[in-house]
Amino acid sequence: MKKFELKITKELEGVNVKNILFSKMGLSAKIVSMLKRSGGIILNGEVVTVRKIVKTGDLLEVIFPKEKSDNIVPSAIELDIIYEDEDVLVVNKPFNMPTHPSFGHYENTLANAVMYRYKDGDFVFRAITRLDKDTSGVVLIAKNRIAAYELCKQMSQRKIKKEYMAICCGKLPQKNGIVEAPIKREKESVIKRIVADDGQYARTDYEVIGEKDGYSLVKLMPQTGRTHQIRVHMAHLGTPIFGDFIYGDEIKGERTRLHCFSLEFEHPSTKKMIRCEAKLPKDFEL
Repeated sequence: MKKFELKITKELEGVNVKNILFSKMGLSAKIVSMLKRSGGIILNGEVVTVRKIVKTGDLLEVIFPKEKSDNIVPSAIELDIIYEDEDVLVVNKPFNMPTHPSFGHYENTLANAVMYRYKDGDFVFRAITRLDKDTSGVVLIAKNRIAAYELCKQMSQRKIKKEYMAICCGKLPQKNGIVEAPIKREKESVIKRIVADDGQYARTDYEVIGEKDGYSLVKLMPQTGRTHQIRVHMAHLGTPIFGDFIYGDEIKGERTRLHCFSLEFEHPSTKKMIRCEAKLPKDFEL
């Protein structure tokens, strides 16, 4: 079981426990109901109801029942761990590995590898950031419900900053630039996205790091989070990412050269800023 403690501050005085569980901890009605049944809501050492009013200095403890991602098969796949503590796990995902299980990929995903690491305990796979199968780099995973809530809130508020590196075909229009081009799903396609006037606002900032033999190594900083945003924007500039089989040219035996180089977030418990980096793979050398 996992236990969380919250010291009641002056700003929370006079609030009932239910309000704290929903708004402060981000718990669902289903989980709160489970906590009520299991006696997992404790104030100053005593089990209380959600109607209990708190005061400054009180200690609220929440003890969660056991939970596990039983639908994900643990697979003995080595993980490249960048950072880990009791709340978060940050890994460097290799290319040719999906983040989640899907049709045709039931045991070779990042989720399977993470579940193997925690196979002897109770663990739910909660990926806060996700990367396509052929995209390598930093992935942020929450290790509990509270961390997941706080990090998902940061994601929705665009507070988690990501930097990517890509090898693009051709020369970009300038060394530093901004691509602001709205994106929407292509008609009758489940996957492909296109630039269109009636799409959702999307912005990608870029910086050219190097150029050689008709290719460019580019740092990309997405300011919005649209599906396939970087790939669509680079193709829109006429410099598609090398090996991009959807928005560029498929090259037999080559993967899409896109790598999530760094990720910066506020730690859900300590509130300190954490920056994690994943070094460039060898196939990014120009």
